[in-house]
Amino acid sequence: MAEVRERSIHVNGVDLRVVEAGDPAAPCVILSHGFPESAHSWRHQIPVLADAGYHVLAPDQRGYGFSSAPKNVADYGIRNLTGDLIGLLDATGHETASFVGHDWGAFVVWETGRLFPARCTSVVGVSVPFTPWPMKPTELFKMTFGDRFFYILYFQEVGPAEREFEADVRRTMHSILWGASGAKYRPGPTDLSELPPMEGTGFLDMFSDIPTERPSWLTAADLDRYVEQFTHSGFFGPVSWYRNFDANYEITKDISPAVMTMPTFFIGGDKDGVIAPRLDTIDAINSMMPNYKGSVIIPGAGHWTQQEAPTEFNAALLGFLRSI
Repeated sequence: MAEVRERSIHVNGVDLRVVEAGDPAAPCVILSHGFPESAHSWRHQIPVLADAGYHVLAPDQRGYGFSSAPKNVADYGIRNLTGDLIGLLDATGHETASFVGHDWGAFVVWETGRLFPARCTSVVGVSVPFTPWPMKPTELFKMTFGDRFFYILYFQEVGPAEREFEADVRRTMHSILWGASGAKYRPGPTDLSELPPMEGTGFLDMFSDIPTERPSWLTAADLDRYVEQFTHSGFFGPVSWYRNFDANYEITKDISPAVMTMPTFFIGGDKDGVIAPRLDTIDAINSMMPNYKGSVIIPGAGHWTQQEAPTEFNAALLGFLRSI
């Protein structure tokens, strides 16, 4: 199995801790993690991709792990997040890469395709489909949820989410990794009035009946690694990605998905709460991109797709990469 190494790379005004494997002269694949994750979420993919003939770069993105964590909310806007990934290309001598992003990382790679199409060999979204917002996202969320709890609106104010998550990092990570997994998936309420009120509700209040043991796909060492990383970084940076939704919308709203002429692809799990209620719409939405190659939906996989079902995920990803 390919040697996996770590180093710090200075890009775009920040230092990113990067997990790397494979021949630096080989075609490049950049892996963009989601929330609350890190490069460690790609532990099952990095050596496999390297063995398949790719140069793999998986950063702890800005605000995460032991990478730089700027202090201003605006530092986590989409120009910086995509610029960091393009900076990795420049720093390693690659003209282009296949970008693979999970959860919030999917937003980043979709927008990398729109903002830097010439640098993208291909783009793969995981869990989050391409999202053409019809209006400012927070305004849409307020119209949809009213006075009911929705986590992205909860995240907008600096302070409450950080205090909640940082009070007990191990509980936070254990609860979220369990709560969004396939084993805990339950369809959400069809009537949003059944949600708790926004006032007085925290993010972790949405995860009930969490077992004390770990999910089967998460080892003790895995959980310890996440706890170590988020104890070091805190949650201001990670949550501030969400605080830029409206600013990001203003930057990208007039850029047509037609500029994304590179091959694109989607991988998800049928027990992922982000997409489970709308599996029948995913290909239609993603088809807004002119070279969309389709999707693979993994049975039983929840939100942590590549961690919960690594064998099936790797087969889907490599099948796509080899096809292009």
